[in-house]
Amino acid sequence: MLIVGELINSSRKAVAAAIEAKDAAYLKELAVRQVEAGAGVVDINCGTNIGTEAETMAWLVDTVQQVVTVPLCIDSPSPEALDAGLSRCRERAMVNSITAEKERWNDVLPLLTKYRAKTIALCMDDAGMPKTVEDRLRVAGRLVPDLVAAGVHEGDVYLDPLIKPLSVDTAHGPEALAGTRALREKFPGVHLISGLSNISFGLPRRRLINRAFAIMSLAAGMDAFILDPTDRPLVSLLFAANSLAGRNEFCLEYIAAERAGKLVD
Repeated sequence: MLIVGELINSSRKAVAAAIEAKDAAYLKELAVRQVEAGAGVVDINCGTNIGTEAETMAWLVDTVQQVVTVPLCIDSPSPEALDAGLSRCRERAMVNSITAEKERWNDVLPLLTKYRAKTIALCMDDAGMPKTVEDRLRVAGRLVPDLVAAGVHEGDVYLDPLIKPLSVDTAHGPEALAGTRALREKFPGVHLISGLSNISFGLPRRRLINRAFAIMSLAAGMDAFILDPTDRPLVSLLFAANSLAGRNEFCLEYIAAERAGKLVD
C-alpha cells in the first residue's frame, strides 16, 4: 500500500501564503509531518502560481528534499513545471499525471521516459471524464499497453479510475468501486490509485466519507491513495484493512506502524 501525502498544494490557502512568502520552514515542517504520519511519497503542486510555476516548482522540490528522503510526486498540468520539478528530484519520482488525451500524452510521455518516472495515469481521453466502468476499461486498455510499449514498466503505472463527488450523484460511489474492481481484474500488474477526498466534496464531515470510502475501495483492489496522512484514524484504518485484505504478510507492516506510533484507535 502506498500513501501519497497531498498537503503541499498551493490550492490550500496556508500553503499558497507560505509559497508567496518563501516560508521554507513551514513547508519543510509540513513535509516532515506527512512522512512521519505514513506518507511514502510527497506530492508537490504549485499550479496556482501562474507565470512562475516552473521556477516555484524547482524551489519547492529543493526545499522539501532538504528534510525528507522519500520520493516526490510532481503534480502539474504544465509540462514545463513537471520538467523543472523532475530535474531536481534526487529519488526516482512520480508524475501526476498522464492521460490518453492526445495533447497531454504528447507533452508528458517524453518526460516519463527521460526521467524514468513512475506515473499516475488518469482513465480519461479526449471524450472527457469517464461516465461508466466500460469507459474506464476502454481508456485503460489504451494507456497501459501504450505506456509499456514506450518503456514504462507495468509496475510503475498507477491507474486512477477518477473518483467523482458523491454529493453530485450518489451513483458515483458504486461506480467508482465497480470501476476499481474491473480495473484490478483486467490489469493485475499495475497499481490503482485515487485522490481520496474527491468522493466527499460538498458534504459535511468529509473525513467520515473519506475513511469509509478508503476501506471500501481498498477491498475492491485499490492499493495506493492520495490523501492527508495527518488524518491518523484514516491511516490507521488503511494499515488494518491492508492486513485484512491479505496484502501484508504476517501483518508486519501493521506491526511496524504500531511500533512507530502511527496507529490510533
